[in-house]
Amino acid sequence: MPRLKSEIKIKNKKAEYQFFLIDRYTAGLVLTGSEIKSVREGKASINESFCVFLQNELFIKNMYIAEYTHGSAFNHQPRRDRKLLLTRRELRRLQDKVKEKGLTIIPVLLFIDDKGRAKLEIALAKGKKLYDKREALKEKDLKRQMQSRYAG
Repeated sequence: MPRLKSEIKIKNKKAEYQFFLIDRYTAGLVLTGSEIKSVREGKASINESFCVFLQNELFIKNMYIAEYTHGSAFNHQPRRDRKLLLTRRELRRLQDKVKEKGLTIIPVLLFIDDKGRAKLEIALAKGKKLYDKREALKEKDLKRQMQSRYAG
């Protein structure tokens, strides 16, 4: 039986404002049954989360997945560390890049793929300075003004 196209797309809205996104990767997530059910309901947040390497494996910390409403005593902890699944080559490349000064790995988008699995789009990022953020806001305002002029 074919699955329906999932509409679940949970974004980290602050990511592009606070960071320059250099490289993007799509990683799988190791989740429990109650976690995936909550994600499919759209009850998750990646706004305050970040990625770290622990013993050559990549984990996402501080990612919030609400407890499943129909879960029993075996429900999950909302903010536990979750393992990310990437190829060995991608992990090595990211680990080498993170050792450079100023680079970090942040989650950008949490979504459900065509096969019903939760995927996380992560990005290698460099923090923006205050003047870079101001410049981004100016560009956004200009783009909005141009849209309103041509739309009206």
